[in-house]
Amino acid sequence: MDLTYIPEDISSCPKFGNKSCPPTSRPFHVRMMMYSIMTGAMVITVFGNLVIMISISHFRQLHSPTNFLILSMATTDFLLGFVIMPYSMVRSVESCWYFGDGFCKFHASFDMMLSLTSIFHLCSIAVDRFYAVCYPLHYTATMTTSMIKRLLAFCWAAPALFSFSLVLSEANVSGMRSYEILVACFHFCALTFNKFWGTILFTTCFFTPGSIMVGIYGKIFIVSKQHARVMSNMPKNTQGEMKPHLSKKKDRKAAKTLGIVMGVFLACWLPCFLAVLIDPYLDYSTPILILDLLVWLGYFNSTCNPLIHGFFYPWFRNALKYIVSGKIFSSHSETANLFPETH
Repeated sequence: MDLTYIPEDISSCPKFGNKSCPPTSRPFHVRMMMYSIMTGAMVITVFGNLVIMISISHFRQLHSPTNFLILSMATTDFLLGFVIMPYSMVRSVESCWYFGDGFCKFHASFDMMLSLTSIFHLCSIAVDRFYAVCYPLHYTATMTTSMIKRLLAFCWAAPALFSFSLVLSEANVSGMRSYEILVACFHFCALTFNKFWGTILFTTCFFTPGSIMVGIYGKIFIVSKQHARVMSNMPKNTQGEMKPHLSKKKDRKAAKTLGIVMGVFLACWLPCFLAVLIDPYLDYSTPILILDLLVWLGYFNSTCNPLIHGFFYPWFRNALKYIVSGKIFSSHSETANLFPETH
């Protein structure tokens, strides 16, 4: 954002007639197109992730450690689409925050919390898949229900504590030139960081866990290839005995799909986190339009996740049919077989 030309103090705030915000320069048809695109993304985000939440919660066949982690991550994406994206849409299109300073802080805190929660969930899923593929004999003893509960508690509690304490204390904007004037004069509401916290956020909350995830999935890929090579070289009469331990075709497919989810996440959020890191060192000269695009690229990750599940997971498509057709309300629907091709 351009923070170069700003008033010296609050008394020098420019006047915008009867309006509290600077008038937008976007034509009406451009704003309507932006509203349409962003609303479409929100609808897909909310209802797509709602399908995942209902499916995993309702159908017993989907009750597994990995799917409970996916359920929790879908909840994160659902909340982003339902709570965060509508207000961000108005801010992005109208170039102004109409919802008050108090809600601005809540919105910014919750926005950062959900982004970090997604990262922590992906790390947990990567660990889960690592044990399932690389150490299948120890998987059930390691990824127990209590372990999943501890992982989920950490995935939600740590980002919440970090995000709300940082934003509510305003430590993230400490020392930033004329930040208070921007808020008072232009109703500025965006998640902004000074040099110190921008570096901390990028390094500890994105780069480090992202590197760990890439390393884990690299290891999973290598082990999967080794297992496939061992199976292909074994006599046919012994393949059946070793298949439960070495083949694990379903686990490898799940790891591959979740690797795609991770790759999409990194592609969507990396530009935004890079802007968080670099923009303070450029004296906050990045145009607000570019920052808005990067933020919405990150939001788009929550839109992509249910689409990825719909494309790669047969159980998602079958569960969607149950929900849309109303069969989910029939008796014993929770025991329905969502993998008929495997029987």
